[in-house]
Amino acid sequence: MSELDQKPFDGTEFPDNPEPRCPCALILDTSGSMAGQKIAQLNAGLQTLAQELQADSIAATRVAIAVMTFVPVQVVQGFTTADAFAAPTLRASGDTPMGAAIQSTLSLLTERKSAYKANGIMLYYRPWVFLITDGAPTDNVNAAAAAVREAEASKSLLFYAVGVEGANMDQLKVVSVRQPLHLRGLSFRELFVWLSNSLGTVARSKMDETVPLTNPTAPDGWAIAN
Repeated sequence: MSELDQKPFDGTEFPDNPEPRCPCALILDTSGSMAGQKIAQLNAGLQTLAQELQADSIAATRVAIAVMTFVPVQVVQGFTTADAFAAPTLRASGDTPMGAAIQSTLSLLTERKSAYKANGIMLYYRPWVFLITDGAPTDNVNAAAAAVREAEASKSLLFYAVGVEGANMDQLKVVSVRQPLHLRGLSFRELFVWLSNSLGTVARSKMDETVPLTNPTAPDGWAIAN
């Protein structure tokens, strides 16, 4: 599914906002195992992400968020700058086609980069892709893993994987170049505050500058190193 399938794209955001873009695609597991408190806390975390980004005047116009879910694999929210981002309410059901979700997200990023160039946005930060899951893939992830590694090697994106309780961390190591992180309990709010702060820091930096990020595995952090 392409961004064009999610909603009509007319480029009207670009004349009104020529700022460099910092894209972040969220790939969110909405399979049946996420039902209950997991999906409730994930939804609350998305609300926090929207609020935190919109409270930051730089991030609000430079950070662009997209939301891809599985199941089904679909674009719930096409890329939109944070000032217009409305957190969706997700529901849990079905299996875990992680490989297909990753592949669809990479296609979405390719489309978005083309849209930037076509509309005169020549500067954009390396996109972030943030995968959150509590299970194991129910499809083959080898092609997706190879695509992620190729994109990382060419510095086309930064891919992060987070495992919620029940996640198969070994499978996340297959798809992520970086060490996957294990969410501490249901600390979704803390995760999304960290993500907002990190994206805001990147959005203020110079292009290709390496910026220091708060360690999420610190004793008071939202993650546990696995």
